[in-house]
Amino acid sequence: MASINMSYLNPRTVILIGIPGLQHMQFWIGFPFFAVCLVALLGNIILLIIIPMERSLHQPMYIFLAVLAATDIGLCAAIASKMLALFWFRSYSMAFDTCLAQLFFIHALQCMESGILLAMALDRYIAICDPLRHTSILTPSILGRMMVIVAIRATVLVGLLPILIKRLHRFHSTVIAHSYCEHMAVVKLAAEDIHVNNTCGLFVGFTILGFDMIFILLSYTLIFQAVLHLHQKEARLKALNTCTAHIFVFLEFYILAFFSFFSHRFGRIVPSAHILLSTIYLLVPPALNPIVYGVKNKVIRKRVAQVLLLNHGSQQ
Repeated sequence: MASINMSYLNPRTVILIGIPGLQHMQFWIGFPFFAVCLVALLGNIILLIIIPMERSLHQPMYIFLAVLAATDIGLCAAIASKMLALFWFRSYSMAFDTCLAQLFFIHALQCMESGILLAMALDRYIAICDPLRHTSILTPSILGRMMVIVAIRATVLVGLLPILIKRLHRFHSTVIAHSYCEHMAVVKLAAEDIHVNNTCGLFVGFTILGFDMIFILLSYTLIFQAVLHLHQKEARLKALNTCTAHIFVFLEFYILAFFSFFSHRFGRIVPSAHILLSTIYLLVPPALNPIVYGVKNKVIRKRVAQVLLLNHGSQQ
């Protein structure tokens, strides 16, 4: 008997299976991911409370940090609710249009985070290489325009991805081997030519992540050159110390981002390892960002301590 070539025409729902090969452990895997999400939400909400309240933090770097915190909260919200429902309550099905919406918000927020990191690198470059003009260059109106450009760029370019998926009609499966709707995981389900989708995904990735990474590296090359020309060792250390938090956040974001990006297209790693790492890439930076900046900044540390002591005092 000839085999039947099954295909799905304009599917209305998709099935997320979570982590292939580890479905029997997903209930327990959900707990560390929930803990990371909780840390990310609490840490970033605290930043969004402290930065507007503290006048000494009304500087470009911390305004960018507040925007980054809001972006991280959105990223956690976009991925965590469905993923934890899948792990804990076996809620596998998802409307196809909802899947595309999740895909858009996850990737758009990632791209916005990359743009914010570029803006923070520009802030550090001006603060160290042209300190006398720092406040006159990065005025509130300029900061606002920069954030609008970052948001528009991410929305327009990432918006191409779900639009191109919608033009596909036949799918050989509706089962997504992932814990969330990732672009290539959805595209690979199609039973049609996906060269345009793959090319567009690469174009968006390199246009945003590649462009931002190149200019961040260029900014730090110029920063290190300027620092090395400082005569006093204390001045050099002080200048570098203002960059350490941003360098750490930059490295964690881009190393994990490019590993996830290329392994899904060209890698041969075990699917369960890739999905775990790509989920870690989405959730760990939002949890680490407020911790890194909180540890480095005395004002933030002091404010957090005051909030904790106040809550502790009110419970007694």
